[in-house]
Amino acid sequence: MRSSHPPLRFLVAESETQQAREKRRESVGRSSGETYLDILHRLVPDAACDRIQPADTDAALPPGLSLTGYDAVLLTGSPLHLYEETPETRRTVAFMRAVFASGTPAFGSCAGLQVATVAAGGSVRPNARRLEAGFARRITPTGEGRAHPLLAGRLAAYDAPAIHTDEVEALPPGATLLAGNRLTAVQAAEIRFDGGVFWGVQYHPEIGLDEVAGALRRQADGLVEADLARGGEDVEATPGRLTPCTPNPGVATSLGVSAWTSRSRTSATGRPNCATSSRRSPGSGVRGCWLWIGRTPPSLRGTPPKRCR
Repeated sequence: MRSSHPPLRFLVAESETQQAREKRRESVGRSSGETYLDILHRLVPDAACDRIQPADTDAALPPGLSLTGYDAVLLTGSPLHLYEETPETRRTVAFMRAVFASGTPAFGSCAGLQVATVAAGGSVRPNARRLEAGFARRITPTGEGRAHPLLAGRLAAYDAPAIHTDEVEALPPGATLLAGNRLTAVQAAEIRFDGGVFWGVQYHPEIGLDEVAGALRRQADGLVEADLARGGEDVEATPGRLTPCTPNPGVATSLGVSAWTSRSRTSATGRPNCATSSRRSPGSGVRGCWLWIGRTPPSLRGTPPKRCR
């Protein structure tokens, strides 16, 4: 029986600058927003997806649409430093505050979590310990995290793709810490602010091993500066092992990464959580496609978006 509901509509907020988008395309063939669109297309083929670049001066929603017209907003990673006062960071934070005020639920990874934190009154800083590069190890849910839908089905400690030079210093008032690890205290959180709700993670559940390799190559100088590599050959060692074998789970296993990073994850019904969720069902909270993005298997990555644009 065909559903009477109109197709879900998602907005991908790509907070990279134009220069960063081009650099990422040169590295892995797609920008961060294009990675999200790819995932959304595979998970919900009938969904309508739009993209906005809130850091850009000419950022605008499609004509006739407002933030309240979306079922969810998804914030990508970005090299922006949220503790720096720049036109790009100001525009991006203002956009996130508008998302909160709209009541449209949101999800974000890496810098997406940092943007939501600053927008709601928290703070971000450079990593206090060291660069977390390649994979975040032994992420451990808190008591609240173990009971939270975002982390449903997670192991007691799990690994995930990650590379970041900044971290959340202090969550906003009223936020809930969901997970952390030895290097980064805030690995997952829920933030409620101005009538809106955001779920976010510091790691990158949306990327495949090929994009992990690309991220390491793009940050080669930083890896050497942080004493995580002695030079170019050291930097290339891990990407060289990842790229040819993607998405072979054996590669992740050989690197000491938990099966979570390379194994298909589904809901208890065997379907993506997004298949039965949206802001249209208040009783289900903010269950949306971003829930399943946190479990996306590498086998779903790599097909260019069709309807999602």
